[in-house]
Amino acid sequence: MDTEATPAEADVPDAALVEQAQKGDSAVFDLLVSRYRGRIFAMIYNMVHNEQDAWDLAQDSFVKAWKSIARFGGRSSFYTWLYRIVMNVTIDALRKKQVKGGGPEFDDAIQLKEIDPASRTVPHPDALPHERMEQKEIRSRIDAAIAELSPEHRAVILMKEIEGMQYHEIAESLGCSIGTVMSRLFYARKKLQSQLRDVYENV
Repeated sequence: MDTEATPAEADVPDAALVEQAQKGDSAVFDLLVSRYRGRIFAMIYNMVHNEQDAWDLAQDSFVKAWKSIARFGGRSSFYTWLYRIVMNVTIDALRKKQVKGGGPEFDDAIQLKEIDPASRTVPHPDALPHERMEQKEIRSRIDAAIAELSPEHRAVILMKEIEGMQYHEIAESLGCSIGTVMSRLFYARKKLQSQLRDVYENV
C-alpha cells in the first residue's frame, strides 16, 4: 500500500527521510519511495513495454533499495542512488530475457569527438501536425526502434529524452563515465535516426 504524504511530510528533504529510514523505519522509506514511484515505473515501462513486468521490476528494485539503504552514503542524491538500483535490476532482467540490439554494439571505449549534446534523438509525435491515428503509428514506430537497442543503449536514450537527465546524472545512475554515456547516446541516436529516417524526413 502506498504511503500518502501529509503536507508537512512533503516538505521534509530526502536526506532527513533517508536518515530515519537507515534507522529501520520502513514507513518513512515507503514515504521516500512514493515520491519517485511514478517516475520509476514510467522509466521501467519504457524499457520493458509490459505493465506487469514493470511493476514487478519496480517492486524488486524497492526491496533491494530497502535492504541496501544502510549503505547509502549520501555521495549522490537519493533519487540518483535509487535510479542506479532500478536500472541495474531492469538491465539484468532484460539480459536474462536475451533482449539484444541486433548486430555488434558500439564500443564504449571509443572516444567520439563530434557529439552535439543538443542534437535531437527521436522526433516527438505530439509536435507533428498529423491526426491522432498517424501519431499513434509514429509512436509505435519509435517504441519499436527503441526496443531494438541493447538495454544499455535503451537506458541512456530514455534517461536523456524522457527523464531529461544531465550526462553526469546518467553516469551516476548507470555507474559509468560521462564519456561512456555520451558514446552510448551517440550510437543509439545514430541507430534510431537510421531506422526512423522516413519519420525524420516528414518532421
